[in-house]
Amino acid sequence: MRSLDIYSLLINAIALLVAIIPHEIAHGYAAYLCGDTTAKDDGRLSLNPLKHIDPIGLISLLVLRFGWAKAVPINPYRFTKNRKLSSLFVSIAGVVTNFILGIIFGIIYVYVQFKSMAITPLISSIFWYNIMLGVFNLVPLPPLDGSKVLATLLPEKIEWKFYKYEKYFYFVLVIALVSGFVSKIISPIIFKFMDWILVVGVKVWNIILF
Repeated sequence: MRSLDIYSLLINAIALLVAIIPHEIAHGYAAYLCGDTTAKDDGRLSLNPLKHIDPIGLISLLVLRFGWAKAVPINPYRFTKNRKLSSLFVSIAGVVTNFILGIIFGIIYVYVQFKSMAITPLISSIFWYNIMLGVFNLVPLPPLDGSKVLATLLPEKIEWKFYKYEKYFYFVLVIALVSGFVSKIISPIIFKFMDWILVVGVKVWNIILF
């Protein structure tokens, strides 16, 4: 039983890294493309897990199924292009990356499950975490990416007030998570999206293999 728990923990840890690291790099690289080199200068455009992992956030993700990584440092005042469009691009980059990876690993999962391969649990976990993190981060509450997307759509005066008081919304997010409110809303979305990807995966492999 103990070895099984360690095995499951290892699989989840690897899957989380595959979901979290590209997510954070995507934010930093998107900012770099917009003229902000802060993340690059801080060494955050790296595949080194130690650059991105917040120990408490990782433990929380493994145990409670929600958590966080180290926030990528972004300085919107260094954007060389339209600030709002650049902010939107940077904010959504991590989520888009998770969805792309989720689709890829979902399609791979269809194949490895059909073949009953040993890596099936790992592929399944990578599939799950990428879609879960992608959907979860779209929740429009700070510090999630969805709140940044919402802020960029607001008039500048309201946007400024939003960022000024955003720390108070952290408590709203915690309460929504602990109460299960967020889970009730996003779980159906996550599973519907995953089901759709699996259907696509079946069609893809039918075309390729048959």
